[in-house]
Amino acid sequence: MAIKTMELLKGCGSQEEIMEVLSAVASDLGDVIDDVNTLQVIPLNGALTNEVFQINWPTKNDGEVRKVLIRLYGEGVEVFFDREEEIRTFECISKHGQGPRLLGRFTSGRVEEFIHARTLSAADLRDPEVSALIASKMREFHNLHMPGAKKAQIWHRVRKWLGQAKSLCSPKDAKKFGLDNLDEEINILEKKLSEGYQEIVFCHNDLQYGNIMMDEETRLITIIDYEYAGYNPIAYDLANHFCEMVADYHSDTPHVLDYKKYPGLEERQRFIRNYLSSEGNKPSNAKVNQLVKAAEKYTLANHLFWGLWGLISSYVNKIDFDYKEYGRQRFQQYWIRKPTLLDSPSIVSLDETVNGLLSSFT
Repeated sequence: MAIKTMELLKGCGSQEEIMEVLSAVASDLGDVIDDVNTLQVIPLNGALTNEVFQINWPTKNDGEVRKVLIRLYGEGVEVFFDREEEIRTFECISKHGQGPRLLGRFTSGRVEEFIHARTLSAADLRDPEVSALIASKMREFHNLHMPGAKKAQIWHRVRKWLGQAKSLCSPKDAKKFGLDNLDEEINILEKKLSEGYQEIVFCHNDLQYGNIMMDEETRLITIIDYEYAGYNPIAYDLANHFCEMVADYHSDTPHVLDYKKYPGLEERQRFIRNYLSSEGNKPSNAKVNQLVKAAEKYTLANHLFWGLWGLISSYVNKIDFDYKEYGRQRFQQYWIRKPTLLDSPSIVSLDETVNGLLSSFT
């Protein structure tokens, strides 16, 4: 559904600046925007960090329409990543021939190339053929040669976010989420999950269906949105993708996670086999099962990561999404799954703190 441009731009920084950038982009593409009222603005739902819009305008050729994408940065999301670093990542990935091109920047966001493909749905992730294409594309993404130290970033990030959560949260939320106990939990988790050799690659770290696009004719997959991208173990990116299969961000309750939809063992094995064989080598069953097991353990780190993200977002982001409830569900899964996935007890017993944390989810 289209809305008027001026209504879109209210509260989104300088309207004049955004129109100036759009006019420059149009000129670079051989077009002219004579009148702001010729712009068609279409909100694209499902984005949880930023607000995203499709912008259309008529070209000089009668009947043809130019399309670009505007990304308006979410309020307060700079606590999660360095925006300038994210822009550099975006440009570097684009130079590798991946994802959309950066067309222009303004204070509160940017203009990107519009990808002429459809965004996947939650159901698409369960389609064996589409899933195989995603697995192959993930491997291709992991093979990108990107700048930065090739070491796991997850632990630094989750500790940084824990500090942010502690500084933002009310005492009630800090207690409910058990924040005082998480420092040592993270230490134990890092020690357990870092044992043995791990292949560190450039990961997307947020491979939910809304960040995957597919050309219906060519079946080519494009991965978009790199705010959380960085070096991590392969198993972590796999774990993140599997965890995202329980979400449907386009439902009436987009924050609700249905863990009955978590992929079963055979589905996870199939995805990882497709991932490993995408370059023509047939992996052994032992190799597949080793990575399946590692990915399952890394779901714990993933739950803490996005649990903290949800909690912090509830304080800083104004997008209409129940971030706190989302965060509570991720923490709930951490505490439920940890006894099964790790061969060590929690550093806290199921005392009043943890019982209180779990009971808040029921």
